Amino acid sequence: MRTLGLIAAFCLGGLLFFISFDFPSWGDALSPASRHVSPYYIEHSLEDTSVPNIVTAVLADYRGFDTLFETAVIFSAGLACFFLVRVSERQVPAARFYRHLATGITFRIEKGGRLPEGTGEFERIDSLWVPYDVIIGMTCRLVVPFIQLFALYVIAHGHHSPGGGFQGGVIFGAAIILFAISTNLRRTLKRMSERSSALLSSLGVLIYAGTGLLCLFMGAGFLNYRALAAILGVDQVAARSDGILIVESGVGIAVAAVMVWIYYNLSSAGKQDEGL
Repeated sequence: MRTLGLIAAFCLGGLLFFISFDFPSWGDALSPASRHVSPYYIEHSLEDTSVPNIVTAVLADYRGFDTLFETAVIFSAGLACFFLVRVSERQVPAARFYRHLATGITFRIEKGGRLPEGTGEFERIDSLWVPYDVIIGMTCRLVVPFIQLFALYVIAHGHHSPGGGFQGGVIFGAAIILFAISTNLRRTLKRMSERSSALLSSLGVLIYAGTGLLCLFMGAGFLNYRALAAILGVDQVAARSDGILIVESGVGIAVAAVMVWIYYNLSSAGKQDEGL
């Protein structure tokens, strides 16, 4: 089976390498894209979409189908990681470790022993324990809200400056992962559970695809945001701008949630108990 896989990979790679010679040269001014596609985007994107950032207009409007499938691929990656890595049965560790908050002394509780959970005097720590650093923990707790706020800014301001759903989603997801690294996985799961990350991943894709379906129901083409003008109470150009913001928000939600979902499974080997 491995041999067949290698043969298939080499054949496909050779085919792609052979086809690449038919592509126009890098930066060729006479290539079809440079002659009529790119000039149109540069000259008409602001007029068509009321979005100064040409990249955002291309990704979420002119090339909206491709970006939708990119979002679906990201969601599929999170789903594949879940099915491949996630451990279905909760495994109780042989021993648990706790830190006494007042003194910093750590305790090892063997399986079957009395666990000091819920007392408020002890904090559970991972078996592969990294010494607790109050400076790192407090700094991350102070920084994370500002990172998340900046992520929302990147998504909302992607019309006018570099940014958008993918970039903002990555920043927002990284903020949650930073909190997990500076504290522990269990505390992060209490704030954003695995189920929540999975549902938000689906919600992000649904917002994007649902916007396209809404355009169909309004009598226009799929992802033709002009049809939203009647619902939003604006002209068709402004409707395209608002439609871009809606789908970019969906992309941001999906990307952030998938990042967190994948991190939960990879960092804990699918056990959702301990991990960095």
